[in-house]
Amino acid sequence: MSNHPSPRRSVCVYCGSRFGSNPAYKLAATKLGQTIANMGWRLVYGAGDVGLMGAVADGAQGAGGETFGVIPEHLLRREVGKRDLTQFIVTENMHERKKVMYMNSDVIVVLPGGAGSLDEMFEVLTWRQLGLHEKPIYLLNIEGYWDPLITLLDHVIDQGFADGTLRDYFTVVETVEGLAATLS
Repeated sequence: MSNHPSPRRSVCVYCGSRFGSNPAYKLAATKLGQTIANMGWRLVYGAGDVGLMGAVADGAQGAGGETFGVIPEHLLRREVGKRDLTQFIVTENMHERKKVMYMNSDVIVVLPGGAGSLDEMFEVLTWRQLGLHEKPIYLLNIEGYWDPLITLLDHVIDQGFADGTLRDYFTVVETVEGLAATLS
């Protein structure tokens, strides 16, 4: 029998560096951070201290959770690198940031966000489609935020640019509680 504890599971959260127009997004981000910590998991995220990124990290830290932040050098000022994390890594560029976040996670969750969050989500979705990983991907569809994206992906399938199995590579959940139930 080993004396080593089992490795901590990690949830990578992609989300906006802004709060967005609906206060429900910030509430969900904070609650997600708290939930990850309360489950004994580690938060892996973009290391920003602004917008939903800051809210998810504050939620995790406030609940005593472990945080692993990854930020590229050129965004340290813009996203206000949150340096009081358990681990804080500065990468050379965005590609390296995404790779480090992906490699240090077991599950990917996508909160509301903009082009950067979409970029991150589409990269891991494409890798999943190509068989490069089997990590679960969850779209946290707070108050229908991702409905247009889901419709677009269905359109891509309907128009023959992707197989119907594309929908099998991500799961849509409507609430943080719903996500927690699937993770436990």
